[in-house]
Amino acid sequence: MISPVLIISFIAVYFLFLLGIGWYTSRNSTAGSYFLGDKQSPWYLVAFGMIGDSLSGVTFISVPGTVGTAHFSYLQLVMGYFVGYFIISHVLMPIYYKMNLTSVYEYLLKRFGKVSQKTGSVFFIVSRLLGAAGRLFLAASVIQFFVFDQFPNVKIPFAMSVSVILILMLLYTYRGGIRTLVFTDTFQSLFLVLGVVLSIVAIISKMDISFGTAVANIYRSDYSETFFFNINKTNFFFKEFIGGIFISITMTGLDQNMMQKNLSCKSLKEAQKNMFWFSIVMVVVTFFFLSLGALIYQYYDYSHIPLPTDASTGKIITDKVFPSLALNHLGVFAGLVFIIGLTAATFSSADSVLTTLTTSAYIDILELDNNEKLSVQTKQKYRTAIHIGFAFLLWLIIIVFDLMNRQAIITTILMLAGYTYGPLLALFTAGLFTKLNFKDAMVPVACVMGPVMCYVLKEFTLAHPDSYQIGNELILVNGVITFVCLWLFRKKALV
Repeated sequence: MISPVLIISFIAVYFLFLLGIGWYTSRNSTAGSYFLGDKQSPWYLVAFGMIGDSLSGVTFISVPGTVGTAHFSYLQLVMGYFVGYFIISHVLMPIYYKMNLTSVYEYLLKRFGKVSQKTGSVFFIVSRLLGAAGRLFLAASVIQFFVFDQFPNVKIPFAMSVSVILILMLLYTYRGGIRTLVFTDTFQSLFLVLGVVLSIVAIISKMDISFGTAVANIYRSDYSETFFFNINKTNFFFKEFIGGIFISITMTGLDQNMMQKNLSCKSLKEAQKNMFWFSIVMVVVTFFFLSLGALIYQYYDYSHIPLPTDASTGKIITDKVFPSLALNHLGVFAGLVFIIGLTAATFSSADSVLTTLTTSAYIDILELDNNEKLSVQTKQKYRTAIHIGFAFLLWLIIIVFDLMNRQAIITTILMLAGYTYGPLLALFTAGLFTKLNFKDAMVPVACVMGPVMCYVLKEFTLAHPDSYQIGNELILVNGVITFVCLWLFRKKALV
C-alpha cells in the first residue's frame, strides 16, 4: 500500500498547477471570456481538452474493469460516436455559429418559444447535476478508501474530503470560466492519457515482456473480441453502433457542457477542425483503455492475485479491478500514475460542469444576460453566486449518495439521467428537420411523458430476459417516443 501522505502530496502539487493556470487565465476576465473565451480559444487545445470532458473518473476505472466481462465490445459504441461527431460538425455547428449562440438552448427559444428553451435547459441541468455528482462520488470514494481512510488514528470524514475537492475546483473556475477551462482541461487530458499509457508500461514491465509480446497477447486473448451479433443481446453490433451515433449527437451536440467550448473557437471552420481531430483521438484513447483492461486481467492471471469479488455473491467487482491492482500490487510508480490519472479524469469532466450549468441557468432560466436593468458588476455577482450554488448542490447530492451507501442506487440514478437526452433529441430533431410547431406551454408535459413511457418499455423487456433487450439504442427509442408525444401537442396549420 502506497503512503497516503505521498499520494496527497502529489494531488496537492497537481492542484497547484491548476490554480496557477486558473489565476493566469482569469486575469481581466469578462462575461465574454467566462461564457465563450472571447471567441479566441485555439481549436487544437479545445480538441485535446474535450478528451477529459468526454471521459470521467468512472470511465477511467470502469472501462478497463469491464473488459473482463464485455471484452472490447465498447469499441462498437465508439465507432458510432465517430459518425455522430461528423453529424455534429456538419449539421449542428453551422446552425449554432450562424445564430451566434452562447447557450445551445437559445435555439429552442427562437424555434419554439420560451417554455421550450427552459424545458431543454432544465433537462440538461438535472442530467448534468446527477451525472457529475455520481461521477465525483464514485471517484472520490476510491480516493477516500485508498487514501484518507488509510491514515492511522485519524478519521477524515467523506463530507470533508468532498468539500475540499469542490472548493479547489471553484478556485480555478469561478472567474475565468471557459477561457480557464480550455487550458486546465488540456492540462488534465494530458495527465489522463499519461495515466493510461504509463499504467500499460508499468504492467508490461512487471510481467517482464516486450511491447510486441504484450500486443500479441492482447490480440490472441478472448478479451480482444470486439463484434457481437446476437440481436437479442444488449451488445449486438447495430444496437451499439446506432446507439453510439445518437448518444454522441445528444450528449455532445445537444449538451451545453460539451458544446460551450466548441462555440468558443474563432470560427466555424476551426470548430469543425477541432471536432474532427477530437473524434480521431477519442477512438485511439478508448483503444488504449481497452488494451489496458486486457493487460490488467492477464496480469491477475500471471501473478495469481485473486480478483476483487463481492463477498455475498462471489461476482467480480469490476470497478475495483484496476484501482486494487494499481494501488496494492504494482508498486509506487504505478499507484501514483493511477491516482493522477483518476484525478485528471474526474476533475476534467466535473469542473466544466460548474461553468456550463451556470451558463444555462444564467441565460436560459433566469434570462440575466439580456437584462439591461442590471449593471455589469451586478451580473457578475449573480454569475458567481450561481456558480457557487451549483457547487453546493453537487456537494449535497454527493453526500446523499454516500448516506444511501448503495452503488446500485447511484447506477440507477445515472441511468435515469440518461433519459433526459431523449426529449432534447426530439425537440432539436423537430426543429431542424420538420416544420412542426408545438403548443409551447405543453412541451414540458410531452418531454416528461416520453421518458416515462420509455422507462416502462425498458422495464417490460427486463422482465422478459429471453425477449429483445434494449441496450444503448435506448436514447433513440426515447427520442422517438418523445417526438410522438410532442406531435400530439402540435399546432394546427392555418388553412
